[in-house]
Amino acid sequence: MDLRYPIGKYEPQPYSEKQKEQWLADIKFLPQQLENAILNLDEVQLQTPYREDGWTVQQVIHHVADSHINAYCRFKLGLTEENPTIRTYEEKLWAELNDVRSIPVNISLTLLYALHTRWYAMLADLPLKTWERTIFHPEHKKQITLWYLLGMYSWHGRHHTAHITELRARHKW
Repeated sequence: MDLRYPIGKYEPQPYSEKQKEQWLADIKFLPQQLENAILNLDEVQLQTPYREDGWTVQQVIHHVADSHINAYCRFKLGLTEENPTIRTYEEKLWAELNDVRSIPVNISLTLLYALHTRWYAMLADLPLKTWERTIFHPEHKKQITLWYLLGMYSWHGRHHTAHITELRARHKW
């Protein structure tokens, strides 16, 4: 198994109501899934990298919060502007900042509960045509549909949750 991609890489899927409901459920329930993944971990375990040269569990949790704040903003822009250019960020550098090192993970989990409640409410009842709206990603130099983004962030949450659960399984925590 490639420890970097415990659930595999993101693979876009064509639109279907069934797929939409699954991806929306992933958005809705991610905070609880992450909280379950770190349940009863001690400080040493939270400071353990999920793989060699990888982020610690603590960095992963804070990264998901950082990433999904950006995702929420990207969706807001995509829903309210015509093909807006999104802002990129240096996620590796963000993971090294003092807040990531010094703030307990429960702060980011609390943020994720609130953020995902709003995010889910924003997306839950969008009509099919809306999923075709686009944003422009300057790093990749391409338009990306909101449908693609939904799938990618559904995958992103499951991907990082699996980093933690696979680490726990390997260490028998």
